Formats: sequence, C-alpha cells, structure tokens
Amino acid sequence: MTGMPDVHVSLPARPITAVLVIVIRDGQTLLVQRANPPDAGLWGFPGGKVEFGESLLAAAERELLEETGVSAVARQVIDAVDAYDRFADGRLRQHFVLIAVQCQWQQGEPVADDDAMDAKWVPIQDMESSLILSRDVAAVARQAALLA
Repeated sequence: MTGMPDVHVSLPARPITAVLVIVIRDGQTLLVQRANPPDAGLWGFPGGKVEFGESLLAAAERELLEETGVSAVARQVIDAVDAYDRFADGRLRQHFVLIAVQCQWQQGEPVADDDAMDAKWVPIQDMESSLILSRDVAAVARQAALLA
C-alpha cells in the first residue's frame, strides 16, 4: 500500500490510542521525564494507553493520578498528535495516536511513578530552554495555557 510505513509483521498494524494529560497551574505545566520508549529520557506530558471501554477524559484522570499522584478534573480534548516508535533500521515498531486532554488541577504535588524518571511543574516560558522535550510538547502546552 502506498503511504503506509514498513511495519514489523509480528505487531498489530493499527495505532495504539493513548492520552496526554495537560495540566496548567500558575503559568506552569506538569511534565514527566519518560523512562520508557518512545522518548525515553525526554520530558513530556503524563499519560498512557486508554483502556477498553474507558472514555478519554476518564483515562486522562486515571493516568495522571497513576503517574504523578496529582488529581485533576479532565475538561476537554485540545489536540491529537502521532508518535512513532521505530526499530534501529527505520521500520515501524509502534504507532501511537496521542490525544491531548486539558485538565484542571485539584490537588497533589508530582511524584514520579515507575513509568517516569522525574515529574515536576515547569514554567511554560522556560520549558524549551531548560529541558529536552518530546515532539510538540511546547506547542501543546502553549495552546493549553491559552485555554486555561
């Protein structure tokens, strides 16, 4: 098929749906330093896979609490991005559709879970100069700040 990436044959040839949780508080956004691929070592939003039968908003609230210990109320979907995990030879290992959900902070301070090496509030204006970010993180954070 044209337009389809070369996919490893033992993996399902369909995207994995996951949420990115965007929480803005006092000009800062909550970020985690990823421990696992894709993007191991890079900073990005907390999040994870949507479970079967789970709404996007419920998945966002659950993943945020699991990954950081922070509670928030999911408000709205604000964006969606593709993320590709590739083998060293360039073949596609996994394709994620990451749905960005804006949440309103309720309580708690971030503590990294086993999926993350670190978790912290980061000033939006400084994030690009102070951290190595996953793709689209800065743009999505700025978009969420305008909506907050």
